[in-house]
Amino acid sequence: MKRLTVLRHAKSSWDDPRLEDLNRPLNDSGWKAARRMGRELEKRRMKFDLVIASPAARVRETIDGLTQKLRLNLEIRFEPRMYAASEEVLLKIVRDIRESAHAPLLVGHNPGLQQLLLALTNEDPDDLRGRVEQKLPTAALAVVELPAHRWTEVMPATGKITELILPKELD
Repeated sequence: MKRLTVLRHAKSSWDDPRLEDLNRPLNDSGWKAARRMGRELEKRRMKFDLVIASPAARVRETIDGLTQKLRLNLEIRFEPRMYAASEEVLLKIVRDIRESAHAPLLVGHNPGLQQLLLALTNEDPDDLRGRVEQKLPTAALAVVELPAHRWTEVMPATGKITELILPKELD
């Protein structure tokens, strides 16, 4: 069984229309949500052994916000393919995860992350997939259990979303 965690970046700022999309930072509510998620992940004692993230400024700052409350002492790999990635590219990134990684965290963008979650999973008793189908809000985190022994064996429509954490539902 493989366990994949997916985090959409927190809310970004549109204050400076001259900035390239890649360089847009978080806004104040985004920073607050990132720290809130970090605090929640620390409280739940969630552990990761690899972070694969988009190089976009808002993703980097989301990780910075998380780590203000969550201890992450691990490799963070900024993967250019994660920026604006399609579901197909994200699935390839998942299948390329090194086998020594047992609890990777992907941090990136919609619509790709939402599409990946829907592509990888089936219905679940708590209808978490249904909630993701409606919307994957900024700073939302989903945990997927996949019935594969190796990352290269991950197949669409085989997994289950076992946790869905939305910052607006926290404290």
